[in-house]
Amino acid sequence: MSSKQLGQFLNENLEDLKVKGLYNVIDPLQSANGPLIQINGRELVNLSSNNYLGLATDDRLKKAAIEAVNTYGVGAGAVRTINGTLEIHLELEEKLAQFKKTEAAIAYQSGFNCNMAAISAVMDKNDAILSDELNHASIIDGCRLSRATIIRFNHSDMVDLRTKAKEARDSGKYNKIMVITDGVFSMDGDIAKLPEIVEIAEEFDLITYVDDAHGSGVLGDGAGTVKHFGLSDKIDFQIGTLSKAIGVVGGYVAGKRDLIDWLKVRSRPFLFSTSLTPADVAASIKAIEILSESTELNQRLWENANYLKAGLEKLGFDIGDSETPITPCIIGDEVQTQKFSSRLNEEGVYAKSIVFPTVPRGTGRVRNMPSAAHTKEMLDRALAVYEKVGKEMGIIQ
Repeated sequence: MSSKQLGQFLNENLEDLKVKGLYNVIDPLQSANGPLIQINGRELVNLSSNNYLGLATDDRLKKAAIEAVNTYGVGAGAVRTINGTLEIHLELEEKLAQFKKTEAAIAYQSGFNCNMAAISAVMDKNDAILSDELNHASIIDGCRLSRATIIRFNHSDMVDLRTKAKEARDSGKYNKIMVITDGVFSMDGDIAKLPEIVEIAEEFDLITYVDDAHGSGVLGDGAGTVKHFGLSDKIDFQIGTLSKAIGVVGGYVAGKRDLIDWLKVRSRPFLFSTSLTPADVAASIKAIEILSESTELNQRLWENANYLKAGLEKLGFDIGDSETPITPCIIGDEVQTQKFSSRLNEEGVYAKSIVFPTVPRGTGRVRNMPSAAHTKEMLDRALAVYEKVGKEMGIIQ
């Protein structure tokens, strides 16, 4: 017999989420996650994928993945430290280090795993972490796991960061102090102030940690936010994902060789979880080769992003202060945001609503993610729907 108290807890809280417009309905796709998708037999313009460069459906990556399956099988068969390290895992890590301009790199099963692994392998209860208040959930969880003292600083507020760095250093309470930031903030599309962060880090001897999940493949001609600012030799930890612009799945940490060697013997997901599948590794290698050889996809991504931003702004939508292809349409009220997203869907545009707890209450938005794979015709189609639904709901005039 199942627990009555559990049933009561679930029923009450699920109903509460639905009433407040905070309950998320998952829509299974009947197609690949490309610029156009099929849901319930309908074709929609897809503006909700992290597949920035369209590589998730690229024939070159598919071919590499199939060849790897035929050679190595579908699974690696063990954790990396026993006998789950295939030669192609090492090849991937070498290419990642070259791509990020670091001495070495280590691959993990997901970008989320990277933050759970890397922070807790280096920081402990005798340390402090200065963390931007809008950092991704995986950073927050990684910080908690480390048991270090977490000191939040106001979002991209360098005066606040410097004040708190000085207080932490002057207190004499901590062995090590780290500053952690996203490279690109995924809800608003703004870029971290890395040059200023590095200056403060050098003044107070802080370890620097940048999660560049939404910057890799997008900024710095594809090499990321750190390269964008020319700071490859100034950042201790560069975290990246293989599941967004790279188009596959997985994550990595790039940095000094000693750091990577330490993570290989002390980071728990590396030690206790079966390694990336051969197909994922081979496809990721091919994606990095493509990005290293040409900036064509990156340029097309930015052309499409700028086109969509200009169109939405001209219609009168509040798109915030995004500096990247991430383009929010900020609605505010959660119920209204959910309704707006639902109406877009009905009219043929898939743009998912983002509400609390992913963003603060009262800042609900529909987040648009244009990609290199979209055509101008697809974007025009989306803009026409935005205009129709926006006027119908009184969001724009």
